Amino acid sequence: MLLPTTMTTISKRLTLEEYLNYDDGTDTQYELVAGELVAMPPESPKNVQIAIFLLSQFLKFVPLNRLTNKAEIVVSGWRATTRIPDMVVLTDELAATLQGATRSTITLDMPPPALVVEVVSPGKVNEDRDYRYKRSEYAARGISEYWIVSPQNNKVSVLTLIEGLYEEMMFEGSAAIASNTFPQLRLTAQQVLTAGESTH
Repeated sequence: MLLPTTMTTISKRLTLEEYLNYDDGTDTQYELVAGELVAMPPESPKNVQIAIFLLSQFLKFVPLNRLTNKAEIVVSGWRATTRIPDMVVLTDELAATLQGATRSTITLDMPPPALVVEVVSPGKVNEDRDYRYKRSEYAARGISEYWIVSPQNNKVSVLTLIEGLYEEMMFEGSAAIASNTFPQLRLTAQQVLTAGESTH
């Protein structure tokens, strides 16, 4: 049982089990990074629109029960770490495993998702997290495709897992995005990056 919330409680390292049972009485969303709680600020409207747009595109190819923007993924490391991507495409097997669960947590004993999407927020800390740390964490977790959408740099990176490491393809402007998971996808980088923008 956790003590009442204080800064000391938040700064102490938690096990995965403590994190999964953690409740500070607020609606703050946390990731667990090397055992430490890291508060996740609300996403910008732009980032939310991009994630929803991609969800609507993937819905053309997979059923709704295989798409989520709320799942958290436990990644392996020397201390407990979880990540909450902006969007996750589940495999059929993983969707079946999560069916009826009380929490959308993809633990290490579950199959990996088919694809994850991160929309990068401004700032070096956010860029390092999405391009560096999550890149190695998601590869180690066996996630076969990882999209990094950067509105700041106007590019979409698609990372494909090949023999345990990601190989990256970058798409800009009117370049058609190539995806092994969704080969039938007809989408340009520009369409993704301008999702939700007024056409007037």
